[in-house]
Amino acid sequence: MYYILSKIIMRIALFEPDIPQNTGNILRLGACLNIEIDIIEPTGYVFDDKRFKRSSMDYIEHVSYKRHEDWKAFYDWSQKNNFRLVLLTTKSSQNYIHYNFKNNDILLFGRESAGVPESLHNIVDERITIPMQKNVRSLNVSSSVAIVIGEACRQLKLI
Repeated sequence: MYYILSKIIMRIALFEPDIPQNTGNILRLGACLNIEIDIIEPTGYVFDDKRFKRSSMDYIEHVSYKRHEDWKAFYDWSQKNNFRLVLLTTKSSQNYIHYNFKNNDILLFGRESAGVPESLHNIVDERITIPMQKNVRSLNVSSSVAIVIGEACRQLKLI
């Protein structure tokens, strides 16, 4: 069964992603759910890397994405366009299930290898987390995106 999804204003942002397969998978998710993706450079790979192309397959033709030169360019753009920055982090106690998502949210995900710098934690609008078992580091970033965007779409009745 196929659904026609209306254009979602909410966005997904990837801060300096390291792994092209994760970025490709997230672009595929964005294409399927009609959610725009922001890629904050530099990336840990060449953007036209063959692994990246393989992981995003032909979905790259169906997703709207914007590449930002660096954090400052992204941050300035997000503020100019009145987006609310919501950082997904293991350094928060606010459960994503209890968070009230809004259409003007940009869900920000950090680098696979290092998350985001502490300075970014201090300037985002909100910090939320996916609760996990103790003694494990974190979920794969593309899995985290899928989990949280599913809840956001459910709350906003987008799917």
